[in-house]
Parts: sequence; structure tokens; C-alpha cells
Amino acid sequence: VIRQAVPAAYRHGRLHCATRTFQALRIAVNRELEGLDAAIRDTADLLSSGGRLCVISFHSLEDRIVKQTLRSLSRGPQASLLLCTKKPLVPSETERRNNPRARSAKLRVAERLALRRSP
Repeated sequence: VIRQAVPAAYRHGRLHCATRTFQALRIAVNRELEGLDAAIRDTADLLSSGGRLCVISFHSLEDRIVKQTLRSLSRGPQASLLLCTKKPLVPSETERRNNPRARSAKLRVAERLALRRSP
């Protein structure tokens, strides 16, 4: 059914044409994107000073949320994190060849700043 609905121009590459459709359904049904921002914020609050938060995303929508959340936690007078990676770390060509599932992985890292004490 999906193959018939997807135009031939979009059916190239190694992925089956239904892969993205089922990925989108899984993300929606499991509400994966809705909890990601909260999970990152909660985890950042649990870190000790100098602790590192490492997040691997495999989908562009996930990566956008990770990037925006880490950025918001690292800006302004109430910043609690320092971004360790300006751009995400991605797998090398060798890693992608040896592990095709890693092809879309992006790693972002942030470090917990010293906790501020109230006067």
C-alpha cells in the first residue's frame, strides 16, 4: 500500500519506502518527541558540577529538540550547562561502513556548570 502511494522518484536508496512512514507512526504513537525536552532538562538538573550529559539522536526531529534544549540551558544568566560540542559528532566513514545503523547518529555533549549558591 505504501509503495503504491510513494512516487517512484522518492523510492531510491537503501531504505524501504515504508521505513520512514512506520518511523513517523512509532514516534507519534509513543509520543517520543514530547518527552525528550523534559527528559533532557530533568537529567541536566540531576548532574553534579562538571558532570556531562551526552545525547545521541537518530532522527532530525529528535536532533532539533536536543539542540534547542541544550542551547536554551546554556544561555543567559541562569545557564546551567556549557556546550562541549559546537556541532554534533557524527560517525566516521569507516564506522558507517562497518555499522550502517550508525549513519544518522549525532552525538551532542554538554557539561554541568558549577551550582550557584543562594546568598
